Amino acid sequence: MYDVEKIRKDFPVLGIKINGKPNTFLDSGASAQKPRCVIERVCEIYSKEYANVHRGSYSLSEKITSDYEKARQTVQKFLNAKSASEIVFTRNATESINLVAATWGRKFLTKIDQVIISEAEHHANLVPWQILRDEIGFELKICKIKDDGSFDWDDFCSQLNGNTKLVAITGMSNVLGTIFPLKEIIASAHRRGAKVLVDACQLAVHQKIDVQELDCDFLAFSGHKTYGPTGIGVLYAKYELLDAMPPYQYGGDMVDVVTYQATTFDVPPARFEAGTPAIVQAIGLGTALEYMMNLGMDNITAHENELTAYTLQKLSEIDGLKQIGTAEGKGGVFSFVMDKIHPQDLAFILDKEGVSVRVGHHCAAPLVRRMGYESVVRASLGLYNTKQDIDILCSALNKAKTFF
Repeated sequence: MYDVEKIRKDFPVLGIKINGKPNTFLDSGASAQKPRCVIERVCEIYSKEYANVHRGSYSLSEKITSDYEKARQTVQKFLNAKSASEIVFTRNATESINLVAATWGRKFLTKIDQVIISEAEHHANLVPWQILRDEIGFELKICKIKDDGSFDWDDFCSQLNGNTKLVAITGMSNVLGTIFPLKEIIASAHRRGAKVLVDACQLAVHQKIDVQELDCDFLAFSGHKTYGPTGIGVLYAKYELLDAMPPYQYGGDMVDVVTYQATTFDVPPARFEAGTPAIVQAIGLGTALEYMMNLGMDNITAHENELTAYTLQKLSEIDGLKQIGTAEGKGGVFSFVMDKIHPQDLAFILDKEGVSVRVGHHCAAPLVRRMGYESVVRASLGLYNTKQDIDILCSALNKAKTFF
């Protein structure tokens, strides 16, 4: 049984007061809170176990090297990758996507090729391809979403052709909550000979991901959204692709043989992890993913689906509130505006009621403009949120109307 009240006790920050009110945290889409097991594990490493990895011939180093590589194996299990060698640790999903653009993209894309992304992409899955397009000269195509935020399948299929070399697509929109039909997108792209990169930053938090079942070529997510530390991200890639990609950065721990005349490089994933890695953060991420898997990803999804339906209904009952992104089957991300209240003013009032939300374009400015706005308020769910949180949000929204 999924006992959300018991789960909430695992997150110390949820017990604090915000402006004298209960902490109603609804910004997990930006960065999730951390369970006590992650906090304690990080503190334990720094206080009792810290050393560098891979090179030390002493007990502390050997122990933490083992734990670091066990974290990689945990990520492999979380994604059901074939091998831990398909898991590269990065700073965050942004670096993961940039790594693919700078290595695979720069090596394999040519000016006659085409890269397809969607209107719903985060800047991290838009800007790197723009920069590479300007360098190489390939065509960057933008497939559409519909007015309700759903994926426009017909438009995607009309743009997919024999020149398409890569489809880089979000799994779940961080603004609209739309969950994209990844299996169908990937299968269609593969039939055209294209590779597929999935930005799974939002999706990995809410749903079980099986990269073998999806058959995606690349997938990225961030630790800080999956209840782990900041400063750690993951790039999954099929091993044959990693093996064909040149290094992203150069230095220690990614080399094979170095002389004054030339250098050869290690095999993946070490080839892509130059220098001292985010050791503690990676182990903390492993602990966070274990926490999620112990709760059960299907249980998390079921809880959040019920809460998403409840939130959509409650928000629809507020006069003057316009929801942005109402696609069927959407996840727990809710963007909205209210009549006569600027989003920044609304977020300020909500904070006074202890409610934490995000405001702005959410690093997806073209998408927010496509939906007709410059700034929107966003509430997003985590595995610890409750119907009471939504009731408090809606009460605060109704209270905000009295000021205008």
